[in-house]
Amino acid sequence: MILPSVLTVAALCAGLTGVRFAAAGKVDLAIMLVVVAAILDGLDGRVARLLGAATKIGAELDSLADAINFGVTPALILYFVVFPGSPAGWIVALLFVVAMVLRLARFNTLAADPTAPAYTKDFFVGVPAPAGALLVLAPLAAQQEWGTGWWVSTPAVAVWTLFVAALTVSRIPTSSFKTMTVQPAKAAGVLVLVAGLVALMLTYPYIALLVVIAIYLLHIPFAWRSKRWVASHPSAWDSKPAERRAIRREQRRPLRPRRRAATAGRGGRRSAARLGLRRPTRED
Repeated sequence: MILPSVLTVAALCAGLTGVRFAAAGKVDLAIMLVVVAAILDGLDGRVARLLGAATKIGAELDSLADAINFGVTPALILYFVVFPGSPAGWIVALLFVVAMVLRLARFNTLAADPTAPAYTKDFFVGVPAPAGALLVLAPLAAQQEWGTGWWVSTPAVAVWTLFVAALTVSRIPTSSFKTMTVQPAKAAGVLVLVAGLVALMLTYPYIALLVVIAIYLLHIPFAWRSKRWVASHPSAWDSKPAERRAIRREQRRPLRPRRRAATAGRGGRRSAARLGLRRPTRED
């Protein structure tokens, strides 16, 4: 029963230790500890569900730890590394923390709503806290890989931080990946991609982190489109993901022949007009 809370406390310790390393100038260790905190945060809830050890105090502890790990910790890391002693930088850091706390408060409220449709469990409202923390640290990852540049300039980091803060409190749907499945026929390809990503992480960890961040940002329009479709077809959410994709393909398929036929008809009329032809009438 205590194992999920142990993971949560370990994540909290990792996140706060990242602040200590950032203050000492060890940015690489600070980023690594935030990543570790994000991994542990993803594990504690799943372990609690697998062991049947989910408790109310565990949920509250997880929410408070997230506010520190993914709100306070990244903001302080940015302040110590990019905005040291800057009043404007401190304001940006405060705004990010406030946005993250508001995002977590909204998440707790929506999670406790018994009237929410079933399909909402597969989507977050806004960017979740761990993803927001990794997104906001992207400029520091770029600095570790390529050195000092415009990506770690004070204006660029301030704009990026405010952009990520806006994503966390927005109503934009993002996928929670809770019901993501892999078809057996595609398992080998997925394993090859995972192996490539792991090799990239071991060889170029910061480039791997930036690639993951880019893929996550690119998935948002697809998650928004999927959320719109399932909101208009709530009964389809009880089907498997492959069956839902088949339904969407069937809905799009009838439109294509009609478009071709209409295009062919217009093209035929234009060709007849160019040749001076006309259809025969009864009088002819």
